[in-house]
Amino acid sequence: MPIRTVPPCVLALAALVAALARTVTGGGTLGNPHPLYGWYLADAALFALAVALLRRVPGRSVAALVLVGGVAVAGTGLLAPPRTSDDAYRYVWDGRVQAARISPYAHAPDDPALAGLRDPGLFPAGSCTSWDERRTAAGDCTHINRPAVHTIYPPVAEAYFLALHPFGGGVRGPQVGGALLAVATTGVLLLIRRRDWRAALWGWCPGLAVWSVNDAHVDTLGVLLMVAALGYAARGRAVAGGALLGAAIATKLIPALALPGALSGALARRPRPRDLLLPAVALGVFALSYLPYLAASGTGVLGYLPGYLREEGYDDGHIERFGLLRLVFPDALAPYAAGAVLLAVVLYVLRRGDPARPWSGALLVTGTALLVIAPNYPWYGLLVVALVALDGRWEWLAVPAAGQALYLLGGEVQQQAYGAALGVVLAGVAIRQLTGRQTARRRGTPGQRVREEAGHHLNE
Repeated sequence: MPIRTVPPCVLALAALVAALARTVTGGGTLGNPHPLYGWYLADAALFALAVALLRRVPGRSVAALVLVGGVAVAGTGLLAPPRTSDDAYRYVWDGRVQAARISPYAHAPDDPALAGLRDPGLFPAGSCTSWDERRTAAGDCTHINRPAVHTIYPPVAEAYFLALHPFGGGVRGPQVGGALLAVATTGVLLLIRRRDWRAALWGWCPGLAVWSVNDAHVDTLGVLLMVAALGYAARGRAVAGGALLGAAIATKLIPALALPGALSGALARRPRPRDLLLPAVALGVFALSYLPYLAASGTGVLGYLPGYLREEGYDDGHIERFGLLRLVFPDALAPYAAGAVLLAVVLYVLRRGDPARPWSGALLVTGTALLVIAPNYPWYGLLVVALVALDGRWEWLAVPAAGQALYLLGGEVQQQAYGAALGVVLAGVAIRQLTGRQTARRRGTPGQRVREEAGHHLNE
């Protein structure tokens, strides 16, 4: 491809970066999301345009352009405090508590025993009316969400929060950490896919600027560890892959959905003892990561997880989850139907998955899980974005987009948002199958090619 294909891509990327900067600084927040609607749509359109133009860029320029663009996109998230999530304040608090040699699982933030760790950055004085402020049981104002409950985050995430603590007591530390993790993930994707343009599906994704950097969600650390784990799994490095995947799961439990992908095709042949190595190592690392906190807090290391699951509607019969399945099944049966769907997909990946492309099976399992569960937290979809960057099936990006729509618009659009996402995924599958058949017809079957070549030689 001629070098003249580079400037249009650079211009589209620059427009994307400018739009993201305006998105982050334009005044929209979770408390007043309306200004974000138009900017999010503009960001998505410019992202699609920039990636489409990137595909025409000469191969030798792709890696540098993807990486530079990834740095610019991540940088826009640093232009303002968190706009649509207050989770980063909990990260700062948990880091501060650990720096004081106290287990984060031992006390809730509003516990009077930790009053000496409070400062105006996390416990501001004043009217306490902002979208990211709430009152504690004692009437104090705080930015920390759910101040009356213990932390929910697993131990690798807590170690990350502690590592951020020396770099400042505010949310700027988690934001910068999120930017570094996002760019590092782009670099690992480029290494695994050998400088392929698909890495831009992660590095230039607008969700990175919002979810990974501005809102600073720790999910990005789990994504980085998961991507590296799958890279090792594809090369047959079970110990390294298992260790990294175990650490990813101990960051945010959702990367466990990538485990079937890492074991792709394991049931297609007679099981061998070495097939258990990767999951055994992953489980061992996950368990070991809890030991220091278990010694300090006992069963308190579960934190708020049981309460969180009840609050988020994962109890049997709760109508806030499994939205698409509830169109077909009674509310009480929807969780069991979700389990059956996921089990079927997992078994398919274990039997038919390609061990050289573990990310393909991981994307199918993770994307299906989010479709059937229908969460309203779009940053859960960061795993899907990274897996799309590895696998190339862009249609799955509709899943985190559905989560974003649900997060901003409210639960009444759950079925519509995830129904549209399912439609996009199925359309993508149909298009790929149709394109594959047309390509096969043009190329012909191997037998047809042999006969055509033989006839050509006879004519000569």
